Amino acid sequence: MSSFDTPNGSVVTSYAKAATRTITAGGVTYAYRELGPKAGIPVVFFVHLAATLDNWDPHIVDPIAKNRHVITFDQRGVGASTGQVPDSIEAMADVAYTFIKALGFDQVDVFSFSMGGMIAQDLLLKHPDLVRKLVLAGTGPRGGKDIDKVVGTTYWDVLRATLTRSDPKEFLFFNRNATGKPAAKAFIKRLQERTVDRDKPISTKAFQTQLKAIRKFGRSAPSDLSRLTHPTLIANGDNDRMVPSVLSGDLHRRIKGSELIIYPDSGHGGIFQFHDRFSPVAVEFLAR
Repeated sequence: MSSFDTPNGSVVTSYAKAATRTITAGGVTYAYRELGPKAGIPVVFFVHLAATLDNWDPHIVDPIAKNRHVITFDQRGVGASTGQVPDSIEAMADVAYTFIKALGFDQVDVFSFSMGGMIAQDLLLKHPDLVRKLVLAGTGPRGGKDIDKVVGTTYWDVLRATLTRSDPKEFLFFNRNATGKPAAKAFIKRLQERTVDRDKPISTKAFQTQLKAIRKFGRSAPSDLSRLTHPTLIANGDNDRMVPSVLSGDLHRRIKGSELIIYPDSGHGGIFQFHDRFSPVAVEFLAR
């Protein structure tokens, strides 16, 4: 029986039911979840700022896990993973490399969102042969205009959320309009589908370290993205307040042969608002 079959031998394809596992590498214990059939090239998910294992939308993960081995993980110092959060995106990419190699994989596909997409770019530039295909959602390039402003936007929206007793992601990821508000509520509800064995929330110190790393990434000299020749799918909403939507177009221009999808009347969480349209596209892209 493979490690994440259920006792009756059926494969777990529901993220809400995927067991949390750990693996230790370089003195750090990483928490991760895996689901889907355990064969072929796995799809490793790189999560966003302040996120833990519990922050992936099952309506994105589950369709991919139907036919693919999916792995999500907590970065060093986040959630149930031990150690300290690295103070740069490049160092986070090194952490991701360590984790993937610890699991014994020589090649993976990467599905990344927001800060995860920044980490993915640095990983590919350093280890081009490790990754076969790349999904970059709600993200931007090193040195991208106004990425460094994410800190102010984040703190402002955290404050707004606190005052209205809502989740900051409702403000950060979605437009505050007639379409955005219900989409935000539905997304937050989906994140609650898992009721047992939930992850530990990120600590304030870890969150602040991540924000500083993003600011540094935004203020750094641009990377040479012409070196990325991997099949790449880029997606965002047309009104991303965290990582400006124009930067998705910038990535598309600089990564040769990449595909770009911009969803209308949506923000940073465009792929979550339009999960019913985006999931089939992501599944097809990764299967191609």
